[in-house]
Amino acid sequence: MSRKYVYAFGGGKADGTAEMRNLLGGKGANIAEMSNLGIPVPAGFTITTEMCTVYSKLNRQYPPELDIQIREAMADVEKIMGARFGDQENPLLVSVRSGARVSMPGMMDTVLNIGLNEQTVKGLIANSGNERFCWDSYRRFVQMYGDVVLGLKPESKEEEAPFEVALTEKKKARGVELDSDLTADDLKELVDEFKALIRQGKGVEFPEDPWKQLWGSIEAVFGSWNGARAIKYRQLNRIPDDWGTAVNVQAMVYGNMGEGSGTGVAFTRDPATGQKIFYGEYLLNAQGEDVVSGIRTPQPVNKDTQSSPDQETLEEKMPEAYKILEDIYLKLESHYREMQDIEFTIQQGKLWMLQTRLGKRTAAAAVKIAVDMVNEGLIDKKTAVSRVEPAQLDQLLHPTFDPKAEKTVIAKGLPASPGAASGRVVFHSDDAEEWAAKGEKIILVRIETSPEDIGGMNEAQGILTAFGGMTSHAAVVARGMGKCCIAGCGALEINYKDKLFKVNNLTVKEGDWVSLDGSAGELMLGQVPTVVPDLSGDFTQIMEWADEIRKIGVRTNADTPHDSQVAVNFGAEGIGLTRTEHMFFEGDRIKAMREMILADDIEGRKRALTKLLPYQRDDFYGIFKVMDGRPVTIRLLDPPLHEFLPHEEKNQAEMAREMGVSVEKIKAKVGSLHELNPMLGHRGCRLGTTYPEISEMQARAIFEAACELKKKENIESHPEVMVPLVGTVGEFTDQKAVIDKAAEAVFSEYGFKIDYMVGTMIEIPRACIVADKIAETAEFFSFGTNDLTQMGFGYSRDDAGKFLHEYVVKGILPEDPFHVLDQEGIGELVQMGIQRGRSTRADLKVGICGEHGGEPQSVEFCHRVGMNYVSCSPYRVPVARLAAAHAVIKEQGKAELKDV
Repeated sequence: MSRKYVYAFGGGKADGTAEMRNLLGGKGANIAEMSNLGIPVPAGFTITTEMCTVYSKLNRQYPPELDIQIREAMADVEKIMGARFGDQENPLLVSVRSGARVSMPGMMDTVLNIGLNEQTVKGLIANSGNERFCWDSYRRFVQMYGDVVLGLKPESKEEEAPFEVALTEKKKARGVELDSDLTADDLKELVDEFKALIRQGKGVEFPEDPWKQLWGSIEAVFGSWNGARAIKYRQLNRIPDDWGTAVNVQAMVYGNMGEGSGTGVAFTRDPATGQKIFYGEYLLNAQGEDVVSGIRTPQPVNKDTQSSPDQETLEEKMPEAYKILEDIYLKLESHYREMQDIEFTIQQGKLWMLQTRLGKRTAAAAVKIAVDMVNEGLIDKKTAVSRVEPAQLDQLLHPTFDPKAEKTVIAKGLPASPGAASGRVVFHSDDAEEWAAKGEKIILVRIETSPEDIGGMNEAQGILTAFGGMTSHAAVVARGMGKCCIAGCGALEINYKDKLFKVNNLTVKEGDWVSLDGSAGELMLGQVPTVVPDLSGDFTQIMEWADEIRKIGVRTNADTPHDSQVAVNFGAEGIGLTRTEHMFFEGDRIKAMREMILADDIEGRKRALTKLLPYQRDDFYGIFKVMDGRPVTIRLLDPPLHEFLPHEEKNQAEMAREMGVSVEKIKAKVGSLHELNPMLGHRGCRLGTTYPEISEMQARAIFEAACELKKKENIESHPEVMVPLVGTVGEFTDQKAVIDKAAEAVFSEYGFKIDYMVGTMIEIPRACIVADKIAETAEFFSFGTNDLTQMGFGYSRDDAGKFLHEYVVKGILPEDPFHVLDQEGIGELVQMGIQRGRSTRADLKVGICGEHGGEPQSVEFCHRVGMNYVSCSPYRVPVARLAAAHAVIKEQGKAELKDV
């Protein structure tokens, strides 16, 4: 018996269900589910994701059984829809659409109106009685087939597509502005002109055989899985390449059969704010791509989404169809218990549902919808937490425009995706990528965006379009990315050739600064100052639920009282890394530090260190006070000494004058400190071993600060002194002896003791191997995964950027290991260090303080291997808290599956 590759749906039944997402793709699974629910769905069938894999393995060929299964499924569609595919008198027309297991909006190809040719168009005219609609459908089909299947595209980014050029010339010749103003004869002429363009541009004839059209379209959609924009989207969203896409073949229904027909896209809740309103747009006498393409600005489906009272809503225009649509959206949201993104078509008054899927939303909307659905009894707290992606929270933590700042508003559009963004104007996606690679903040300005713009949209701070609505491609993709977006800013006159736009007698050129307020839809000249966002309400609630679920602690990396306070406000439970070297660069401190470096003997170094001690003590006092009894891990001096000295002659001369020494002495010291590989040189515990007086001063400052705070304000401190770059037991015990001696001296002076711990930063592979021996005296480990990754891979993190991108693109590495922890290699070293350390000291406290501490996948790994906490930058603390909760939920889900 041959394998089943085709699953039918329609007529109130389906072969598949919503649970078959991996096999049928999200679109196919949800269409099947709608059909099973009795919702009106045009009949069709889904070719599975497995076939996409088979197709690739067979070198773009199909197994013979696929043709048999497709023809059998098409016969069922013909029965349900009452028409026949390829029949000249009563033709059935179909669409071919992609459908991956996760939504990839606009990233793959679609072909509509398949089955039209010179004969079937006559049958369609006879049946519909609408000649203009039929030739318009045929014109659209030839244009789409020529573009998607045959690959007739513009030669450069500045040029319009050949079909669009011909369409524009036809409208000019007829003296009309809109496509809908063209007559049936005009459209019939365009069909012939489009076919001629294909013949001239591709050297092939447009296929008249409906079955050839169908197979060509299926092949194009399967092939689009490996198209540039789909690959880019998968890279950005970490979607595996081997998942493949399904292909959905579905009977056509038409929204462009006159004023009694239309098409639309809607969300069961506001995807920008999460507000519980039915939110959508529609167009009369149009097909689906007209709504999302941005070519025409659509109208709101109801009064709740009106931006002005003169807009005509679907609710007013077609009240009966709207009422059915309203009942269906409520049914779908209740069934899925999740916000849905739906597509519908009204053909001569009859409503058809084309798709339902999980709605893309902003972080603010995700949080509000999750909390509201718990309060409505639709979902539980754990589900609510799982529905807010940790990486999304970055959107909420970014600053917003200062309401008190002066603003020069030059235009208004639709508030398509909230947020505040300032950047320099660019007009093309590849330019956006180039400018961003140079460190520029940019705003991508387009007449309307298309899926080809995905790379530039990802790099942009914000997106601005002249055309399009709230459900256009720009709006939907921007919301999914968390990018600020203004769509439908009709006042813009964009000139791609000259790289400028005009608005209200003002000209803005490429490189000029503008600001976008995506919440208000305002376009402003120049850069507008920002303020830190106020987070409360639903955000606080979702974080409280996350804290109830997570098991691993979350600390912060903070070097100042201000950063410490920000982190505490975000829910940090302590400090996992205070970098003491940053404190030496401020004001007079750098002079004392340089005096210590220039000293010729230990006495000279001690005199300079005596000047530094009060500064260090005050810094630690401020941090301890803010942390109010929470643990604080302080790393002793880590970088090599040459980093504190100037290397340019001008700066060396200035330092010589300030220090009262000769320039030659400065140059000589810089020369003596020079190292061929400073990251592996005289730094960390090696400095402390060579110059124990540095470690002694820092330890004394830590303990004096803790004692002073206890004495003056009765606030407890829990310092954890961390020795960096340990690779041998002897290095650690040498430094621990210095630290303990300083503690005893300070406690003796104050007459009381402070609880403290001494541990080490595990960042050298050898330390992982001998962790059991180090743990005999070390009370805690903190994994410094930045250096551990550098030494484990043998990559210089300062230089690896030159090749790591290429490694990821070619699949040599799945991710940049400095961004996402390499669990296969570096993760094994971490696990070895934990296991060996705890074999000696069962209660060994273990954390991570590299950049990975706030990265969701890495946080999940830290939970899985049994760390006590992760530590990250202050603004990543909420991300880590939520990621830690997700790790528990995922682990519980796997356990439940195992039990089953």
